[in-house]
Amino acid sequence: MSIHAPEVANRIQLDERELPTRWYNIQADLPFPGSPPLHPATKEPVGPQDLAPLFPMELIKQEVSQERYIDIPQPIQDALRLWRPSPLMRATRLERELKTTAKIYYKYEGGSPAGSHKPNTAVAQAFYNKAEGTKRLTTETGAGQWGSALAFATKLFELECMVYMVRISYEQKPYRKSMMQVWGAEVVPSPSDRTQAGRRIRAESPDSTGSLGIAISEAIEDAASREDTKYSLGSVLNHVLMHQTIIGEEAQLQMERAGAMPDVVVGCVGGGSNFSGLAFPFLRDRIQGRSKTRFLAVEPAASPSITRGKYTYDFGDTIGMTPLLKMHTLGHAFVPDGIHAGGLRYHGMAPLVSALADHGFIDAVAYPQRTVFDAAVQFARTEGTIPAPETAHAIRAVIDEAVKARERGESPTILFNFSGHGLLDLSAYDAYFAGTLSDVTLSEARIQELVGAL
Repeated sequence: MSIHAPEVANRIQLDERELPTRWYNIQADLPFPGSPPLHPATKEPVGPQDLAPLFPMELIKQEVSQERYIDIPQPIQDALRLWRPSPLMRATRLERELKTTAKIYYKYEGGSPAGSHKPNTAVAQAFYNKAEGTKRLTTETGAGQWGSALAFATKLFELECMVYMVRISYEQKPYRKSMMQVWGAEVVPSPSDRTQAGRRIRAESPDSTGSLGIAISEAIEDAASREDTKYSLGSVLNHVLMHQTIIGEEAQLQMERAGAMPDVVVGCVGGGSNFSGLAFPFLRDRIQGRSKTRFLAVEPAASPSITRGKYTYDFGDTIGMTPLLKMHTLGHAFVPDGIHAGGLRYHGMAPLVSALADHGFIDAVAYPQRTVFDAAVQFARTEGTIPAPETAHAIRAVIDEAVKARERGESPTILFNFSGHGLLDLSAYDAYFAGTLSDVTLSEARIQELVGAL
């Protein structure tokens, strides 16, 4: 047996002193006008006063800011240094397995305390809430990556945390619930009996497996009912995506040191935060005409908001408590099937990602569940790290891109975001090996029924 040593460095690590000190705000560089959130009653753009019951004023300012860069406060930098800068890896063994001429790099975000990219914004949101006197935060979570990240961050900044976890994930991923409880959060399955929204859904559908839209409704209702409480969201909104750009800012410097800037940037998308965090700093160069990099967003066939949804104004939650957001959506009444990529089971897509896709800056593809796990296992058996089901969607697309490159005799550089590890998702892998994973594809008739109601 021969052991093949990589011919190139397969890990590029920045020094702690090179942690970015600013977030990149892509709103400053958009070559088209934005579509503001609308008040559902008046259909007029919402103002700060409309958002103040839910968010601290500093996050509201970031949500609408047109400044290109926003400084990261020192306490947030100090918290980020617990796991950042994160490494950039080259997947040389996967390249050999695929016999591809492509070069595959990935930004590894699984080293945070919560095991994913989510703490990048959680610590920022906890800091700004603490600074403005908030005592308690509510949120929703799908697979539990976001809930565990916020539980961790609220403990750092001495806040209480209430998490409404989508019921199917609450049952599928019990150890994510355990993580949240270790960090002091209270966790309940959604739909719950704690809120009017939850009780209404349970009355209409007693066996509901839940959805992110339902859990958002519950968390918002909870926050709006208490003076000491604000709401925290782990994706979709502009300020959340901006906090994640620390990923791409690091990756740009690391790719420069690797001497291989990307031809293709790939990420999974549910609400859009990990994809945007990696892609937006590279999109800055594409928008300004300095690169021809292609951007590929990968979603589940069970929840294909970009590839098959409608680009229109819709609520971000199921009950209709949020402002109307212009986004690719399957309709806020959509309740997705219980696929294991719980973080991607959302009816809509971030307005910024949706607008960039609509204007041709971002391509999208959707995959069914089983072929995604095929890719996850292939990656783990070559590169060693077990990916989360969400991350595996990006890996599926990367493998397909690498195979196409081999067949065409091309040698692109592919960069993707390894958004989180799958060590708490092993029940999903058990189902894969047992052959009980199902592929879910929405019928066109069902999609038209959902979006036709908007």
